[in-house]
Amino acid sequence: MEEPLIPVTDLAAALEADTVTLLDVRWRQGGPPGRPEYLEGHIPGARFVDLDADLAGHAGSGGRHPLPAPEDFGAAMRRAGVRADRDVVVYDDWQGWGAARAWWVLRWAGHPRVRVLDGGLAAWRAAGHPLSRTEPAPGDGDFVPAPGAVPLLDADAAAELARRGVLLDARAAERYRGETEPIDRVAGHIPGAVSAPTTENTGADGRFLPAAALADRFAALGAGSGAEVGVYCGSGVSGAHEVLALAAAGIPAALYIGSWSEWSSDPDRPVATGPQPG
Repeated sequence: MEEPLIPVTDLAAALEADTVTLLDVRWRQGGPPGRPEYLEGHIPGARFVDLDADLAGHAGSGGRHPLPAPEDFGAAMRRAGVRADRDVVVYDDWQGWGAARAWWVLRWAGHPRVRVLDGGLAAWRAAGHPLSRTEPAPGDGDFVPAPGAVPLLDADAAAELARRGVLLDARAAERYRGETEPIDRVAGHIPGAVSAPTTENTGADGRFLPAAALADRFAALGAGSGAEVGVYCGSGVSGAHEVLALAAAGIPAALYIGSWSEWSSDPDRPVATGPQPG
């Protein structure tokens, strides 16, 4: 499994050598939009990618962030300069969620070499590197998506995996327990799923925990070596972060892209509450 993270030192060297395409994927749940912040200062050479417009389709029965149409996603990536034969690095400035979503969708679409800047924009600035307000011209990328390169779950497959393997719920623990639900129709979790909040994948500096620490964390949740693992969250954003953390630990995992926003929209689907998978 290819190393999914890149440290600041390696990114700086790759930019100096002009061997990577760099994407800024700033996004926050509930807004505000990330583009104004990008224009105020970004890593030199980065092009902005809008998570809601470029990395997701229209919200509906498939959840709040369904997969984008391949033709729309391909056009957005070509404008961003993504090429099939050139490495891509993605970053953001908030927990790595937006960057992880871009990493996952690009991998799903068949791009072979995508990494996330570990620690994001904060790590770049902490290392003393400059920012730029110059927005590059639209790119001349040639990337054409070939969807299906990574495992994907629908609602039925997620329910089955919760019974047969390990289904991790990447949302905050209080949402998993059903104590609060600020966004979706119903509080609780998919029966059989295990609580595994995304926020526990990183340290206080925003960088991912070391691979061994991540492996220990997931093993304690039942997602050790050899386990069949899936992940869901609210709408397939923080869940992508969990898949990224699992990949950093050497553990392949499938993503339920519709996640709780899709699952909870159907009143016929069962809902569990409390701290246990149940």
